[in-house]
Amino acid sequence: MPARAVTIVSGLPRSGTSMMMRMLAAGGKEVFTDNVRTADADNPKGYFECEKVKNLAREADWLAEAEGKAVKIISHLLPCLPDGLACDIIFMRRAIEEVLASQKKMLERAGETRDDGPEAVMAAKFAMHLRKTERLLAGRPGTRVLMVAYADVLASPLAEARRVADFLGGGLDPLAMSAEVDPALYRNRKEA
Repeated sequence: MPARAVTIVSGLPRSGTSMMMRMLAAGGKEVFTDNVRTADADNPKGYFECEKVKNLAREADWLAEAEGKAVKIISHLLPCLPDGLACDIIFMRRAIEEVLASQKKMLERAGETRDDGPEAVMAAKFAMHLRKTERLLAGRPGTRVLMVAYADVLASPLAEARRVADFLGGGLDPLAMSAEVDPALYRNRKEA
């Protein structure tokens, strides 16, 4: 894998991608962000996003600027990655019920509602999307993928930070990365 590969943090929205970006930044990885979207009640420690990502389907030349850095790209946009782009993908996995609950609360705080049908239907759509995305990534040349469970990061932050640092070839500070994990922000837990 080329040393200048783009590190992509991905997953469903509300799956822990901002937390992982924060961990990478604390560990010494340069992040590709424009800071347009600022911290709020839903992500009090920031989103670590870049507006250019939203237009990835139409414009991908900007990815050259992200070489050697970490950029957050939601899973729905991964099929838009250009062929030949060398990338290491840290894919955040979170219980779909928690993702849906978090998205619902975020919309409520914004005064918005969304009627995508029953929660079970949305959960099935997300599950199908994740399976399709995993198949896409498994067959994508020049791509390495590390699946990271949100719950595992919260339960064992240092161990998961070490795993991420090892995946990226070392050079990051796992202790600093793990210090960025804030269990108090785990507000939408799957009920046992």
